[in-house]
Amino acid sequence: MSTHQTWNTRVETDADIPAVHAVNTAAFDTPAEAELVDALRADPAWIPGLSIVATDEHDAPVGYALLTRCHIDRTPALCLAPCAVLPRHQRTGAGSAAVRAALRAAAEMGEYFVVVLGHPGYYPRFGFTRASRYGIGLSIEVPDEVLMALTLDTGHPLPGGTVHYAAPFGI
Repeated sequence: MSTHQTWNTRVETDADIPAVHAVNTAAFDTPAEAELVDALRADPAWIPGLSIVATDEHDAPVGYALLTRCHIDRTPALCLAPCAVLPRHQRTGAGSAAVRAALRAAAEMGEYFVVVLGHPGYYPRFGFTRASRYGIGLSIEVPDEVLMALTLDTGHPLPGGTVHYAAPFGI
């Protein structure tokens, strides 16, 4: 197992597309999960500057985090998905570095709200809490602890409502 280290992060470039696909293919169980980023690139939910890579010493992507447009009812928000890391670099901080960089980039762009459908043991470290606490839900049944929400600006409280994801998510 690798140890925690400091990672460089940067916005994904067109040259990174094959490497990001390889990261997702190695990290996810199914081709549909791995190909989600490719599908999102063709969707209006894609926001340039919110696709972040964590890179190794050769500037090659080893981890990846993506924020795309979603809505909480009619309020614009962002969805954090996916976050992936090459298996040999998992548990080294590469994924956390990419997520933190993506959240910083979103805040700098003036975004306020982020939701994530993910592992309840991972995302609270970034400030995510149960979305149900704010009256945020999905149109499908999921365990309460896996849908989480975060406000990037404490002056803008999280709105209640149903999360509407981009079409490639299939929700």
